[in-house]
Amino acid sequence: ISAIILRQLSDWASASLGTPVRKAVITVPAYFSDAQRNATREAGELAGLEVVRIVNEPTAAALAYGGGEEGHRTVMVYDLGGGTFDVSIVRTEGDVTEVLASHGNNRLGGDDFDQLLVTRLLGEFRETHKIDLQDAHPAGYSRLWWAAEEAKRKLSAEPYATIREDGLAVVDGKPLHFEREVSRAEYEDLIGPLVESTLDSVTRALEDAKLRPASLDAILLVGGSTRTPLIARVLEERTGLAPRRDMHPDLCVALGAGLLAS
Repeated sequence: ISAIILRQLSDWASASLGTPVRKAVITVPAYFSDAQRNATREAGELAGLEVVRIVNEPTAAALAYGGGEEGHRTVMVYDLGGGTFDVSIVRTEGDVTEVLASHGNNRLGGDDFDQLLVTRLLGEFRETHKIDLQDAHPAGYSRLWWAAEEAKRKLSAEPYATIREDGLAVVDGKPLHFEREVSRAEYEDLIGPLVESTLDSVTRALEDAKLRPASLDAILLVGGSTRTPLIARVLEERTGLAPRRDMHPDLCVALGAGLLAS
């Protein structure tokens, strides 16, 4: 499956550039074992690519944020995507980049934030209409899920988001509607315990690297779920350092791989 994905990416890149793409730098999570890295390299070869380098995602992110900067830097890469979370302590000195420690939870991500919000909305719909949307009306449940995810995205930039879905279910010929305003404060209260659990990994990674928060030069945010303002706030409270947000969180790992490739 990885080979099929890589082949498609390579085809898109070739079409965009107007020239065949034959080499690749591929990023992998820092916690990948040697077997997983070898399998990734093999997938690249199956896709017809010469795999020049397998690079850790936090290493690539650190390169993207600080590529070309002189001197010795120690950064924390906080990576929270849709389905996984990891935090790494990365040291860079000249051209040498080393992951000192890594910790995380490969079953925690933005999807879990969505699920908490959806569960609350489902409960309210059930209370109002005496219907379990998830069991009885899967299409309505799917629409509510997408609406909740859209609200989550909006709450990253705005204090309130309105969820309005007409005809989520039809009972005895009567369409059942749902409308609800969600505040950022309510949403943050909902996801607070999950965000707090990531701070345990932050502490563990710092301890494993034998460093204190004061030793860090920067905190880098990677992954779309780090757009949630609560995350930057709790990290600053815990470390005393404001996380950098000057690079696209979804793209910085790929940009770092591109920098390494160049």
